[in-house]
Amino acid sequence: MKTICLYFEIHQIIHLKRYRFFDIGTDHYYYDDYANETSITQIANNSYIPALKTLIEMAKDNGGAFKVALSMSGVGLEQLERYAPQVIDLIRELGDTGCCEFLAEPYSHGLSSLAPDGGEEFLRDETKRLVDKVNLLFGKKPKVFRNSSLIYDDEIGQMIAGMGFKGVLTEGAKHILGWKSPHYLYHSEMNPDLKILLRDFKLSDDISLRFSNPAWESYPLMADTYMDWIAQSPEEDGIFNIFMELAALGIYQPLSSNILEFIKALPQCAAQRGIGFATPIEIIKNCKSVAGLEVPYPMSWTDEERDISCWLGNVMQREAFAKLYSIGQRVHLSGDRHLLQDWDYLQASNNFRFMTTKNNAVSMDRGIYESPYDAFTNYMNILGDFMMRVNWALPQDMDIEEINAFQTTISNQDKKIQSLEKQVARLKSAMKPAKAKK
Repeated sequence: MKTICLYFEIHQIIHLKRYRFFDIGTDHYYYDDYANETSITQIANNSYIPALKTLIEMAKDNGGAFKVALSMSGVGLEQLERYAPQVIDLIRELGDTGCCEFLAEPYSHGLSSLAPDGGEEFLRDETKRLVDKVNLLFGKKPKVFRNSSLIYDDEIGQMIAGMGFKGVLTEGAKHILGWKSPHYLYHSEMNPDLKILLRDFKLSDDISLRFSNPAWESYPLMADTYMDWIAQSPEEDGIFNIFMELAALGIYQPLSSNILEFIKALPQCAAQRGIGFATPIEIIKNCKSVAGLEVPYPMSWTDEERDISCWLGNVMQREAFAKLYSIGQRVHLSGDRHLLQDWDYLQASNNFRFMTTKNNAVSMDRGIYESPYDAFTNYMNILGDFMMRVNWALPQDMDIEEINAFQTTISNQDKKIQSLEKQVARLKSAMKPAKAKK
């Protein structure tokens, strides 16, 4: 039986404001709140809310036959909580249908898995915080991982397996697959316990990129035609991983294109052809891996190259990336809530994407930036101030051993305070019956 694994990503970038060199040391707030509120409100009204309502309706109307997976960045969830809480309610309602699986990803939607000397530590921290937030908001604990922009290689696979995840989603890149098909379940060559689901980029992009393009040879695309493509594929092809951003439904493909009507018709058209839906964890549990997959260099779902060159392909990007992660350990050890929040926002991959000098087939909106060099200058000004604040919190002349000893002392004091507070609570509780007798 052919099975569709449908997955959507929810993430919203944090817009940085124009930050001048002369602001360094005097202005420690880096964000354009108006742009953030306007952007998240627009995407919520034109995409997330109608799309989630459609997915909820599909889950309820198909008697459990329709399944979907969602992955949400922590910074995206923070913005939704602040500016569009109704989206959080809809995600929770979708989760309560029992037809939706929640996946894990880096909290910041950043590139921590690529960080030099300590990437695993950063990735573990981010992933744990995201898992905790998903569990807090939706009462679900993710078992499958997807990295920012589906970035993956063998080393990252080792990190993911080490965190206890059963599987990972990544791109079905031709330069990695070669003659192999993305329509099977694979496993990591280095760790067979970690299963790999590969995105079918053609079927995914047919919806997320081409659906409303009148110049496309398959326009207008109908749900029965789309399902015919899957049904008529080779008999041995069993798994069709269709991954995209949720913003594809309403933003990249406007609501006027009838994109939601197309999506809504998929389960019925699939059932008529004997095609089912399953979540990633269901596929991992019910299907056998056909082979190990070796990925020596990082791949992603971005651009034609399907690599990481759009984030770290030029000298500016690599310099900004190295500077940021050079202070990562100090940020974590500081325990400062404001520094940690800024750390999340400055890690977001779009900050480095804006600095790309690549010529892409798809035009990119750089927001306030006139060029990649402008994006680099603005980011480095902000990073300069941020690094100054980190050094104020933990002076550079303090070595890591001193910092660790300092943190251990604070941690021990916190534990002692908590223990004393518990003793006080117990004594107060014991005194209540004595007071009642008097």
